[in-house]
Amino acid sequence: MHTILILGGGKSAIFLIDFLAENCQAKDRQLILADIDLASAQQKLKNQPHTQARQLNIENIKDRQSLIQEADVVISMLPAFMHPIVAKDCLKYGKHFFSASYESDQMREMKSEIEQKGLFFLNECGLDPGIDHMSAMQIINRAKANGEEITSFKSYCGGLLAPESEDNPWKYKFTWNPRNVVLAGQGTSRYIEKGDLKFVPYHQLFNRLETIQFPGLGDFDGYPNRDSLSYRKVYRLENIDTMLRGTLRRDGYCKAWNVFVQLGMCDDSFQMNLKEGTTLKQFLNSFLAYDPELTVEEKLGNLIPDFDFPTWEKIQWLGFFGDEVLPKVNGSPAAILQAILEKNWTLHPEDKDMIVMQHLFEIKTAEGTKEIKSSLVSFGEDASYTAMAKTVGLPLAIAVDSFLDGKINLTGLHVPVLPEIYNPILDELGRRGIRFEEEERVV
Repeated sequence: MHTILILGGGKSAIFLIDFLAENCQAKDRQLILADIDLASAQQKLKNQPHTQARQLNIENIKDRQSLIQEADVVISMLPAFMHPIVAKDCLKYGKHFFSASYESDQMREMKSEIEQKGLFFLNECGLDPGIDHMSAMQIINRAKANGEEITSFKSYCGGLLAPESEDNPWKYKFTWNPRNVVLAGQGTSRYIEKGDLKFVPYHQLFNRLETIQFPGLGDFDGYPNRDSLSYRKVYRLENIDTMLRGTLRRDGYCKAWNVFVQLGMCDDSFQMNLKEGTTLKQFLNSFLAYDPELTVEEKLGNLIPDFDFPTWEKIQWLGFFGDEVLPKVNGSPAAILQAILEKNWTLHPEDKDMIVMQHLFEIKTAEGTKEIKSSLVSFGEDASYTAMAKTVGLPLAIAVDSFLDGKINLTGLHVPVLPEIYNPILDELGRRGIRFEEEERVV
């Protein structure tokens, strides 16, 4: 009997837990779900056979290591900074390790020891990173097998609202970690376009947009992620002329979000201590020049030259031009902005979210150049069974299931760019309705 240990039972784990729990009895497996909230873990397991919930404070080293020793496979659904700590425990006790998060430098330092011990460590096996790697590599490897040359690859992904739940001017609510949304894009983004290296500082990021279209869903803003250049090596496209990975938001979102960026409201580097009772309007005004002759709206209009009505409507809808009191008065500007947004961008129980992902390839063939557009659209069921949780949790669950079934027969430190890893995962995702639609045209 194999024992699977899931560390952390947060929002993104619900499909992962269901998939693995449902297979336990038939495949003679044991599933342990460990979380700081025991009642929540028990509820998620639904009393299914061969499953048990454990209460765990992950910082309790003795309890954590004792639990890991009980398992054959450990899945970390903890915050990303905890993965290397868990991975080191897995290395110490000879356990296989899985996560949906980016492969860190700390993880890479363990590479030789993972190989020496014959263990399998898999990271970046969620949505983005995860499904993006797998679906892209399937097309890349197919093209290479046909003797074709990929000259351009752009890939965009976004976690958004399904059209029927777009009930605010931003057409956005939090389906993922709110802090990550507020801090998104900070630093300098880098990519390559037709052989030219491009570096986009944060204050220019939300001006540097590409319009991405999905049939039946309309237009989206695509902006570049922080580092696209390193993916030339990941995808074995070291000599490619164009490589860009980006994030998607609804058309018009980025222009309005750029107001907060230009004001400095996304700054997380200093603390503000405001008076109790400070209004959103006063908070906004604190970032504007002093001018008793002008209203806040006028000052903002002067600062942002293209401050049009759709942008004004989005800022106004959040309450920045009224007398609503701040939900939080102490913290960084980013933390205060996050508190404001959490009041307005929270999913209602009946809300449905949506994942959109699109790969855009230009490929040289013997007959000429062709373009491939590969698009994924996935809808959530409600505010608990979200598309985000589905597309993050299912690839990880299928990877573990495939590994224990012997369909993935590898050791070492990996991300899912090998056919032996991605084929069984993409096949099973397709059976569950998560599949890409390809359009091809000759240029």
